Amino acid sequence: MTVWEVFARKAYEDPLHHVGTVTESDVDLALVSARSIYDEQPWIHMIIVPRDSIREAIKP
Repeated sequence: MTVWEVFARKAYEDPLHHVGTVTESDVDLALVSARSIYDEQPWIHMIIVPRDSIREAIKP
């Protein structure tokens, strides 16, 4: 299983915001889960990123 970070925006001029995570075995299931779980807002753009692919630019 892979943890996917979900980012979305309501308007094209808005920055992407982290809206949550989904845990699924593949990208297709993760896309479906993200769309159905985080459908409370009228998002115009949503992306998912595998958590393991995120790299820190500045570490605390």
